[in-house]
Amino acid sequence: MLEAIIVDDEKSSRETLELMLKKYCPEVKVKATSAGYREALSHIRSLKPHVVFLDIQMPDGSGFKLLEDLDTIDFFVIFTTAHEEFAIKAIKVNAVDYLLKPITPDDLINAVDKVRQKISAGQNGLDDIHFVLNELKQQNVSKKIILSTASGMHVVSTEDIVRCESDDYYTKFFFNDKTNMLISKTLKEHEELLADCNFFRPHKSHLINLNYIKTYIKSDGGTIIMTNGDEIPVSRRKKEKLLEILNQLK
Repeated sequence: MLEAIIVDDEKSSRETLELMLKKYCPEVKVKATSAGYREALSHIRSLKPHVVFLDIQMPDGSGFKLLEDLDTIDFFVIFTTAHEEFAIKAIKVNAVDYLLKPITPDDLINAVDKVRQKISAGQNGLDDIHFVLNELKQQNVSKKIILSTASGMHVVSTEDIVRCESDDYYTKFFFNDKTNMLISKTLKEHEELLADCNFFRPHKSHLINLNYIKTYIKSDGGTIIMTNGDEIPVSRRKKEKLLEILNQLK
């Protein structure tokens, strides 16, 4: 029996994967599911699973950061992601397996079989994960992006971005030095670009850096007050996910 933990900030994704494991991989017993980075740290340390199904993009800290922050890695990792670019970054080195959402039964069965084979061969996941993390560090994946305007190309640290706002087919960036920049790409394109950088989309017109949340006011969907005083609406369908994120930050 393989004991597993599922880590994914989307409740529906956690539930779907757990059901698929029960149906297609009955030899896998799900010991816990985690909605984010902090909860996952606690579960992994206390339950000591054989395998972790790990979402790469989580609002309170990426799957890569989770692995970096663990004192001991004595389990195998199967990355799960909806973004092909992350799969390429993580798996190009051919060290670990991944599942691209939506997950298919065949892919899931094959990934679990690979873990079982490695365990049978007396391997552990430590070398694989260290290899991936070192490769990602060399690629310098996280912290800077290029924003192109009519005046030129701007190298921007993601930590300096407070929020982004949709303006038809453009996106307006707001920075922590109170400047802003209008970019001729949609908000969806920038959401994908910033997917592993602690950003959350609480509303179809807004993308925010979670590090700059000051207050959440509960009402219908709610309102987020950013540290610069900007007020960002929260849609009803994003309220539950936002509350999960905020609870993880406690």
